[in-house]
Amino acid sequence: MSEENKTDKREGKTLSSYDEENRQRRKRLRRKATLSYVVGIAMAFGGLFLVTLLAIVVYSWIDSKTGETDRLLQEAIGNAQMAQGNIYTQEELDQRVAEAVAQAQAENEQTLETALHNQQEEILGEIRVQLADGQSALETLRPLYPDDVVLVSGGRYHFVPIQRELAQHGYVQENLQVLENGRFQYLENGQVVSHMGIDVSKYQGNIDWEKVAADGVEFVFLRLGLRGYESGKLVEDETFQTNIQGALAHGIKVGVYFFTQAITVEEAVEEANFVLERIAPYQIDCPVVFDVEKVGSSTARMNQLTPQERTDVTIAFLDTIEAAGYKAMFYHNMETALLLLELERLENYDKWFAYYGEELYYPYAYGVWQYSEKGSINGISGEVDMNIAFKLWD
Repeated sequence: MSEENKTDKREGKTLSSYDEENRQRRKRLRRKATLSYVVGIAMAFGGLFLVTLLAIVVYSWIDSKTGETDRLLQEAIGNAQMAQGNIYTQEELDQRVAEAVAQAQAENEQTLETALHNQQEEILGEIRVQLADGQSALETLRPLYPDDVVLVSGGRYHFVPIQRELAQHGYVQENLQVLENGRFQYLENGQVVSHMGIDVSKYQGNIDWEKVAADGVEFVFLRLGLRGYESGKLVEDETFQTNIQGALAHGIKVGVYFFTQAITVEEAVEEANFVLERIAPYQIDCPVVFDVEKVGSSTARMNQLTPQERTDVTIAFLDTIEAAGYKAMFYHNMETALLLLELERLENYDKWFAYYGEELYYPYAYGVWQYSEKGSINGISGEVDMNIAFKLWD
């Protein structure tokens, strides 16, 4: 065989090989296209795992026959449709989703309504039991509203949200001890840390301060004076001089209070100066107090003030007292604090709180608690206001 023939045969074999490779390549592309199509169908019908698996099987098993490929492809599509179940348009799907949401909401509302009804019945049952046991409506309501202070004023129930950002007193109910004689003590680690005190005015008459001291009274707030709630006139309490001299002579720490009816900042400063002039000769260890409680008379001057105005005059009095070097404090009850003052503006002042009950319900900080107006002290005829202080002043 000549060299030329060898070349022709070699070249012939080479061309034939190229044709075969092209055919195989086209077949692979056809298979790949088929796989892509089937997988696309699978994704379009929800990405079903079984359809994708079918496509892989088809790709492995399919041969070069175009007819068989088309048959298997149509079968895969049909299987996908059967497996998918119902096929919806976007509009139909949106409608079904909306119906499902509406049904779920209706079921939730029914469940919530049932739960609220059950809760309401439980609460009403508890209220009936407590009222039947003799508790007042106020005592019954308060535990049901832990985020409010509930009080009665003007014949109406008030639910005042607790301002958690204000200083809270932190006293523990279990630490409060009520003695057989009705006096209060406050204990920490089993030790009495409170101090016993009273407050008096001309209404206590002549006081035997030696007996008062012997009965355990450690401090007293004396009424120094008042402003007439109609006349606006400044008046000194007629027993003030006698009482301050008698208390100091028997080692009782003394503070004073002034019953205000100031309706302007100027009048509040006038009241403070009235007080400062009269305490100048004496040792005053306890605070000088601004008594800002509400007067029952509808004609009282101060009753017309807004909470902002009442707070303005309170601050004016207290700042004048502190500028003179004395400790300043204001006296208030729950109604005054929550309805008549802007308590957040008075955070930096000492507080004397009046509440006649055993429970430590009122949440805000205070240093002195007037817990009774019906106390009994040796040396005083009749009833007297009772207090405990959680600290004594130097």
